[in-house]
Amino acid sequence: MQDTFQTLVSGLSLGAVYALVAMGFSLVYRTMGLVNFAHADIAMIGAYAASTFYLTSELPFAVAMIVAILVTGAIGLVIERVLRPLENKDFDLMLIGTIGFGIVLQAVAILIWGTTGRAVPSPLASAPLDVFGIRIRTYDLLVMGVAALAVVALGFFLSRTKRGAAMQAVAMDHEAATAVGIDVGRSNALAFAIGAGLAALAGGLVGPMLYVDASLGGALGIKGFAAAMLGGFGSINGAVVGGIAIGVLDSYAAGHFQGYSVLVTFLVFTVAIMIRPTGIFGERTVSRA
Repeated sequence: MQDTFQTLVSGLSLGAVYALVAMGFSLVYRTMGLVNFAHADIAMIGAYAASTFYLTSELPFAVAMIVAILVTGAIGLVIERVLRPLENKDFDLMLIGTIGFGIVLQAVAILIWGTTGRAVPSPLASAPLDVFGIRIRTYDLLVMGVAALAVVALGFFLSRTKRGAAMQAVAMDHEAATAVGIDVGRSNALAFAIGAGLAALAGGLVGPMLYVDASLGGALGIKGFAAAMLGGFGSINGAVVGGIAIGVLDSYAAGHFQGYSVLVTFLVFTVAIMIRPTGIFGERTVSRA
């Protein structure tokens, strides 16, 4: 039983990271109806940037994270600005554009940081906590706490602020939002920037848990994408539930099916999606084509 709870704790911390990635996917999708395929590579850039500011510039970990979020937020703004002329004109080209940006970001990462990758030490040196025989790393608690704060902050922004309400209006009815004077372009840019910031937060947090290299985006992106689909693409609550579900499933699969954990995780995910194609929170399909 202790092993079960031990695996659950590890799964929750990984799930918190996947939830952040999934929230970024969902935020852009619900606002623009667009799957941002560069999102995973933005998370990779965020991981590299946070580790660089933390290890090389020797900034405190929290400050390094904030700087990394600002850097990737700017990248999100650039992507949105380049794609903006295509909105409501050529949806397929927008999708291809996000894939292209992802490839460019991978190339830039290799050019700047090389192909070797790096291990990032935990910013918390304290010993693991012992709770009824279950060892809980303090960094895992930090990751879960930061992810929870991000979820609350995003929920507050979307439901309690004018800018968040405008983004919700754009998500519900693009043309009606335009008719009442909402600046749709600015709303979309903000969605991209916040989505990129969430990706950087996930990448920065996962740095001390996984190895940081140019392939990190692929690993994070596919789990985050699966989490968004499992929860219901476009649903922020679904992204959180899906992320935790994928994280816990991934952790249990790694513990019981070593070497086949990814296969087991996606087999279970596939069955779940076949049973409920719209995901757990199943919001309507958005199409701006």
